[in-house]
Amino acid sequence: MRHGFLAFTAVAAIALIAMLATHPPGAPTADAPAIVATTPAPSATSSPAPDAVTPPPIFSAVKTQVALADSDDSHLHAGSLTDGTTAAVPPVALVTTPVASDSGDVGNGRRVFQKCQACHSLEPGKTLIGPSLAMLIGRRAGSLDGFNYSDAMKRAGIAWDAATLDAYLADPQKLVPGNRMPFPGLKSETDRRDVIAFLAAASGGPVPPASPAKSAAAATASSNSVADVKYTLRSGIADGRMVFIGAGGAIDGKVNPVLTAAEGQTVQVTLINGEGAEHDITFPDQGVKSPRVIGKGASTTVVVLAGKPGDSVYFCSAPGHRLAGMEGKFTVTAKPAPATVAQADIARDPTDLPPPIGDRKPTTVRVDLATVEVEGRLAEGTTYDYWTFNGKVPGPFIRVRVGDMVEVHLKNDANSSMIHSVDFHAVSGPGGGAAAMQVEPGGEKFFRFKALYPGLYVYHCATPMVAEHIANGMYGLILVEPEGGLPKVDREFYVMQGEIYTDGPFGQHGSQEFSVEKLLAEHPEYFVFNGSVGALTALHPMVMKKGETARIFFGVGGPNFTSAFHVIGTIFDKVYAYGGLTNPPLRGIQTVPVPPGDAVIVEVKMPVPGRYIVVDHALARMERGLSGLIIVEGRPTPEIFDAPGGVAVGGGH
Repeated sequence: MRHGFLAFTAVAAIALIAMLATHPPGAPTADAPAIVATTPAPSATSSPAPDAVTPPPIFSAVKTQVALADSDDSHLHAGSLTDGTTAAVPPVALVTTPVASDSGDVGNGRRVFQKCQACHSLEPGKTLIGPSLAMLIGRRAGSLDGFNYSDAMKRAGIAWDAATLDAYLADPQKLVPGNRMPFPGLKSETDRRDVIAFLAAASGGPVPPASPAKSAAAATASSNSVADVKYTLRSGIADGRMVFIGAGGAIDGKVNPVLTAAEGQTVQVTLINGEGAEHDITFPDQGVKSPRVIGKGASTTVVVLAGKPGDSVYFCSAPGHRLAGMEGKFTVTAKPAPATVAQADIARDPTDLPPPIGDRKPTTVRVDLATVEVEGRLAEGTTYDYWTFNGKVPGPFIRVRVGDMVEVHLKNDANSSMIHSVDFHAVSGPGGGAAAMQVEPGGEKFFRFKALYPGLYVYHCATPMVAEHIANGMYGLILVEPEGGLPKVDREFYVMQGEIYTDGPFGQHGSQEFSVEKLLAEHPEYFVFNGSVGALTALHPMVMKKGETARIFFGVGGPNFTSAFHVIGTIFDKVYAYGGLTNPPLRGIQTVPVPPGDAVIVEVKMPVPGRYIVVDHALARMERGLSGLIIVEGRPTPEIFDAPGGVAVGGGH
């Protein structure tokens, strides 16, 4: 629905002011998102109508992941109607107070929402695992055509506003019993307030004042985030042109001032009518357009979310006003990388594995796994929010024998933001166990399985989006030894390869965030052994002595890339292809392909001392962090390898 108003006379202005009581020009339309507040010029007819609606308090964004998407609208559901129109938002009539200073922290909400993007898009009509959240505020639950909502959500009969979103995020099943959302709820009121504020701002919609009962914790969180930016502009005449004139602060008195903000900031812009003509302010690249302000002294306030760095424009869209001079520049600068706040070593030492089982009878073996979300070292000066089994990447090496009854206990840390689970490729049963092991934060479950086939198998989290959980570090290996055990070797090592999809580019310092776009595009910024850059070089290189035989248990968590596993300068003496132990090993193999979700057992004999680089022979991945090191100690063996000119460390690779 579109309403166009032209008001150049007092009669028209009075008529428009009267209309504002029931349908303000800021009400959402297909091309004009809802706006925060409009204040008319002073007038005897400008008092609010009795039924004027004041926007409800809006709550704010999530510091941890908000929701796991499935095939239901059991998340926050929104999007454009199929005919391209937008859902109506309850009218905001004659609101005289612009966005409150204690509104939800939209900048923080944006950072948190990046974790939710695995399931939800903010693009109208774009469905991922869950529906789009574009233009969410005001949409009725279960109303998006073409999406498979649960019957419970279709019958819910609710519209998404601040109150219903807050209640739903707090406890999805309580608000809509029987919906298919697996997310247990977001318990922090501050986090709920922030994410709702972000969703409203991202849609160009209203961001009403926050609840006055904002906690001290919330205030602290906001003070540590990028502060909101506020500008006031006044329409006027300068050098014979119609212009915007800055009012207050650094832009005071400047004509068509450059408005600046850092990436991710929330920008509040108030436009005051300074000379009586009809005006608005439009940010086309951000999809924000204000209502018209009519009459001298009238004002309107919009909220703009600073997106990607770059230059764009703002202007007045009233006919002829842009050409007459009402246009300025809006510049978004790159936000500095946040300071590193943790350097926890999440990389599992390759020697951290239990001893061989040997020759024993089958028994019952208990396995305890704890899912822990932790910020840890990704590279020097760079951290990442890992999701782990038992605090390390990969998860613990599990060792049983064929015929054992394995009892797996999975406990999800109470501070986790997500449901987590585990799927063992060694299991014969639904979901590899994951069908019975979806565990909410603070919960614990267990199941049992019998180890039927000897071999080396991957395990991983299998909670949607599965690829996201794996990419964040939730994978490991379980070895089912054959009857009688494996042949004795001198040393054993445990190595897994994975990919990490960060929002920032490879090598950028600071705390990095997960990028669902790069995951879905299969464009990792990092390739790693044992969870981090340098895990098997600077932190935990593998060490053995000349003449020893080492067995390497190698797997690929992925989630997307096959490895060409290779140790530069040696040949694999034995290769148990695909981790199988029922067939004899291959002998004398140079490189072993290992796809995601698979594993291999290799044995190497090292007759020559030196430093041996472990790689994926897709060697460009070394430039993104993928290398390891085997240091072989001992006296030279010139009868096998002789280099009279000496050996350069790392020479050739």
